[in-house]
Amino acid sequence: MLLAIDIGNTNVTLGVFDGQRLHATWRLATVHDRMPDEYGVLLIQLLNHRDLHVEEISGVALASVVPPLTRVFREVSQTYLGQDPLVVDVGVKTGVRIRYEPPREVGADRVVNCAAVQQKYGGPACVVDFGTATTFDAISREGDYLGGAIAPGIGIAAEALFARAAKLYRVELAPPPQAIGTNTVMAIQSGIFFGYVGLVEGLVARFRRELGDDMKVIATGGLAERVAPETSVIQYVDPWLTLDGLRIIYEMNR
Repeated sequence: MLLAIDIGNTNVTLGVFDGQRLHATWRLATVHDRMPDEYGVLLIQLLNHRDLHVEEISGVALASVVPPLTRVFREVSQTYLGQDPLVVDVGVKTGVRIRYEPPREVGADRVVNCAAVQQKYGGPACVVDFGTATTFDAISREGDYLGGAIAPGIGIAAEALFARAAKLYRVELAPPPQAIGTNTVMAIQSGIFFGYVGLVEGLVARFRRELGDDMKVIATGGLAERVAPETSVIQYVDPWLTLDGLRIIYEMNR
């Protein structure tokens, strides 16, 4: 079995593949100062909870945008799983041609998503990833990574609002029943949630003008399933797209 690990600024997402089938998934808070032994013990507990055992893990694939945790999880993989992980970085075969300057500045998660889209959906495509940042990635008809757009994530925008406005308070990041808020909670939810829906629709429309009318739109990330029902521009919701991409890249490099 393959353990795929996607280390983001807010969440660490893990998945175990049995062949091409995603057998189990977990989403953890990213804790920058957690030691390798702490993550190792937690990983064993997660595996055991799903009736999986360390001995069943025969490979590890890792993508990270948090360099200190890359080293931590490399040690976890080696010490607790007995596996030297495949870390998606320069020199790893991904099947993705990067048309971005400089190529090294493209986050590993964005490259991995592109690899998954190539195989699962084909180009041209736009991937909207609702993470710490809300990112938009453009993939050409030939499967090349062209670039994209980066906006503050919904959570970051909401926290900035609450921190800077003394009379506004934290609310659930959920769509209100209507756009015109009749109380403060609904008004904040409308501005944040529907505001981001408008952001998605606006950027997708611009990407479509540049990539073509047959561009596919795939949403992934923690809030994808919550945002997608509120707009018609998202065609596919694939919450584990990055994990699939890690599996695909791991198989390329075996």
